Amino acid sequence: MSALDHHSVSRRKVAIVGSGPCGLVAARYLKAHGFQPVIFEQGDTVGGQWNVRSPYSGVWPSMVTNTCNLLTCFSDLSHAPGTPLYPSNQEMLAYFRRYARHFGILSCVRYNTRVESVTHDLKANGWKLETRTNGSEPEASTFPYVVVASGRFNKPKIPSIPGHGLSFGSDDVIHSFYYKDPGSFRGKRVLVIGCGTSALEIASDLAMLGAARVISTFRHQRYITLKLVAGIPNDTRSTRFTSLNTEVMSKETLSKNMTEYVLRMIGSPEQFGAFKPAGDILRAGRALSQYYLPLVAEGRIKVKPWISEIDHNKVRFGDESSEEIDAVILATGFELNLPFLSADIRNTVDLDAQHIDLYKFTFHPNLPGLAFLGLWEQTGPYLPILELQARWITYVWRGLLPALSVETMRKGIAAYRTGRGGPQLESGHRLALMFAREAGIEPDLREWPELARALLFGPLTAVSFRLSGPDSLSEAPARVMADARALGTIVDQEFTPEEVTRLEALADARNDPEFSDFVNQIALRRG
Repeated sequence: MSALDHHSVSRRKVAIVGSGPCGLVAARYLKAHGFQPVIFEQGDTVGGQWNVRSPYSGVWPSMVTNTCNLLTCFSDLSHAPGTPLYPSNQEMLAYFRRYARHFGILSCVRYNTRVESVTHDLKANGWKLETRTNGSEPEASTFPYVVVASGRFNKPKIPSIPGHGLSFGSDDVIHSFYYKDPGSFRGKRVLVIGCGTSALEIASDLAMLGAARVISTFRHQRYITLKLVAGIPNDTRSTRFTSLNTEVMSKETLSKNMTEYVLRMIGSPEQFGAFKPAGDILRAGRALSQYYLPLVAEGRIKVKPWISEIDHNKVRFGDESSEEIDAVILATGFELNLPFLSADIRNTVDLDAQHIDLYKFTFHPNLPGLAFLGLWEQTGPYLPILELQARWITYVWRGLLPALSVETMRKGIAAYRTGRGGPQLESGHRLALMFAREAGIEPDLREWPELARALLFGPLTAVSFRLSGPDSLSEAPARVMADARALGTIVDQEFTPEEVTRLEALADARNDPEFSDFVNQIALRRG
């Protein structure tokens, strides 16, 4: 019997902060493994930020996903028939509600209930939560386990802008989090500040919905990729092979290859009328938008260098030009915000606006029974990664995996700290393999020869991690192949000569006898 089986029912209770995608998938797996999740949701429905009418949502009405529907779902519930390749925010909210109903999670949610504080209750060997429902008196309760699933993108980052006359919070100066009514900017001259995906999408939105003039400004030009290239969703190009190759490739080679790919498939921003990025893609960064560059090329978005001064409604830029504006949207990102954590917990994890010291974004050796889910920034689809992390948390607490040693966690945290102050953007495909390995569910390619090509070069879907281990699905093999074929990139089991050559190069670099033998067998079958 596992340690959990010896506990009383009360020892199986888990508090989950938030009912967005993170909280829902955590509850789904914890519930399936005998825990009793209690989800505290400050809004009036599940779905988190995807509930556009919620005051806690930063989603705008016309927003659609940047990742395709195959990769914007969990492993055991597909989108409804007829859902577009890129679902709208309304379709995503409907999906999360359906997911919660399907797995019996709705009865676990306490709506309109805000978590005011989480403190370590040493006497009870657990975690004390103070919550408040609809402004009533606070209530206190203790749980042996807590999952912080409150999201990464809810506290706007407000940059310092030179000059005066710019008053954040007025009707005409807002952060992108509060961009809710594109129609209110029709006929106006709008300055959009930022070069991240949201900045580019909002600038595109405004240009296509009737703003009189859209000016885009930022400190540094990023490379810009498209959601859809030659009919193939960009996120499906980040595969298991990509992740394995990244593990053995130098940063310089990786960046060179990525930069060359973007330049070959899309072009450089200055070719469209924006600026030339300074350096390769790892130094300059990247953003994703389908329409931004064509709109710049058409003159419907004007790109300007960084601001030198704002004087009321007049903006001067670094090239000495100026523009009259009516409104400003600050699409300048978000700060990490966990105000409900006690001072002791915040100090333990050395929490600041960008960093939190955790072992692989999840655990801390001094905080047993407390886990964090989804608190990183990444490229690529989030939902498959969130599911893998939720499974790992569940299997650790359920005793299905060996307990993590304090030494292992401390080493992992020390390695994370070496990157503090540097770029914090993670690659989704790298995180997928990391969490899958921690959870013991990375598929062994030798066990699935008929799926090997789909698993290596097909989309990195959530169901591709349901082939073995806890929560394996009997229908997973058929679905893996069906998903790989759906986009026309993998139509059969036979590797192409180019794929074999790439695998042989990877095998040479990995110095892994088992992987080399696997690749040799593929090469022999190809003749």
